[in-house]
Amino acid sequence: MNNITANLNALVPLAVSAVTKVLLALVLWFVGRWLIGLAVKLVSRAMERQKLDTTVAQYLASGLTILLKVVLIVSILGYFGIPTTTFAALMAAIGLAIGAAWGGLLANVAAGVFLVFLKPFKQGDLIQAGGVLGTVKEIGMLVTAIDTLDNVRTYVGNNKIFSDNIQNFTTNPFRRVDLAAQLDHSVDHMEAIAQLKRGLAAVPNVLATPAPDVEILSFNLAGPLLAVRPYTQNENYWQVYFDTNRVIKETFGEAHYPVPEQHIAIRNGSAAERALVAGA
Repeated sequence: MNNITANLNALVPLAVSAVTKVLLALVLWFVGRWLIGLAVKLVSRAMERQKLDTTVAQYLASGLTILLKVVLIVSILGYFGIPTTTFAALMAAIGLAIGAAWGGLLANVAAGVFLVFLKPFKQGDLIQAGGVLGTVKEIGMLVTAIDTLDNVRTYVGNNKIFSDNIQNFTTNPFRRVDLAAQLDHSVDHMEAIAQLKRGLAAVPNVLATPAPDVEILSFNLAGPLLAVRPYTQNENYWQVYFDTNRVIKETFGEAHYPVPEQHIAIRNGSAAERALVAGA
């Protein structure tokens, strides 16, 4: 009985010490996370004052957060008496194993670094890359977040973007709107072109320089096909696109142009063939 009491008396200080260490470790974890958040916020503000590119600033802030959290975890483990050198070696071994098993992850990280510093696009740009068309919201360590035109958040691997063609619709100050207008064979194409140019001049946000292109694009069985191509700033693209379609419809309607129809002529055919075409 005395031995049991002695053992219990010996275990109580150990239990108290263990509980104290666990509680202190929890305090260190939450305080450390708060300090990390504060430090990252201060660094982000400093980068903003230096007018560092937003995309680069967010990427560096994300990397700094991960690094500081790793340091915090190693420090807490060291407080418990776990050798940090052993932990570091273990983490390195795990990293090599992960790298060998999931080489694509490392490729995404490397591609993300290139995307940030080579700057084929930045946050807020409208791009088409990796099979996705939309506005860039964030370039992360592994993936790039893109909001598509129908407002769906899509995550694309950085390596897929970097290894494919990238179209940036925001870099240049203006864009061309490509539309077409079908004419009937009987319509005077010069008159139609002149009327369309007058209509385009009244569309808001259509640039005078370069002037809109309205020319014959090709011919088909219905008649001449006109290319209708006004230019506008990037932010006004869709407004000009829809307004141009409206101008084409209203212009041709007010001019009472006939509806384009395909015409097929058969010469030297049999009487039955000519009758069939006439009946059609």
